[in-house]
Amino acid sequence: MVGPRRPQFVLFGSSIVQKSFGDGGWGAILADTYTRKQTVFTVPNADIVMRGYGGWNSRNALQVLDQIFPKDAAVQPSLVITYFGGNDSMKPIPAELSPHVPLPEFIENMKKIATHLKSLSEKTRVIFLGVPPANDEMIIQLYGEHAARSNEGGRIYSEATLKLCQELEVKAIDLWTIMQQKNDWMTTCFTDGFHLASEGSKIVAKEIMRALEEAEWEPSLYSELMPSEFVGISPFDSEDN
Repeated sequence: MVGPRRPQFVLFGSSIVQKSFGDGGWGAILADTYTRKQTVFTVPNADIVMRGYGGWNSRNALQVLDQIFPKDAAVQPSLVITYFGGNDSMKPIPAELSPHVPLPEFIENMKKIATHLKSLSEKTRVIFLGVPPANDEMIIQLYGEHAARSNEGGRIYSEATLKLCQELEVKAIDLWTIMQQKNDWMTTCFTDGFHLASEGSKIVAKEIMRALEEAEWEPSLYSELMPSEFVGISPFDSEDN
């Protein structure tokens, strides 16, 4: 590990996470926000770590949860942003190839994931991302009429995630509702009907930053309230953001 030790933000999930470090992705936006810039402006510091696995569902995540987030690790993350549900919500057709997870099992899996993450340390904070909406027409155009993913399926699993988070007192972001408030969301937010384009990623990043700003966490993980690193080493440094 290189020093100095910075807060670690882990992005954990399926392809929505795996693709988030691409050009214009929400993970890349967060990484840029929390990177110290060598200009007259300095911004806070955190290391953004990606653990994204395309095609995974909550069942897969639970199988390796202890390996990705060992409880005996010397350093625990300050924040874990978790996303599963899109693949879980797919129709089980054909069953042997589908990542579909029945809703009751999905809820129980997410409960176990949340409980594990919250137990890592007293300072580890958790945010769950709800399932984003989907453009059914675009999905059918690209994947055919028998495509297993749908906007309605996403809604059901999103609502289940939000309800669980309320019960567990875990912060959650209702992407299914928020994204559809954008007038042209169906044509601008996706690359293929469900994976996020840059416009969709901007919404995700904005809502994560809003959640961090509103959270009454000590210490704060909101960028503008975190200290900068090595201020004063360069004559161009400033504590003014």
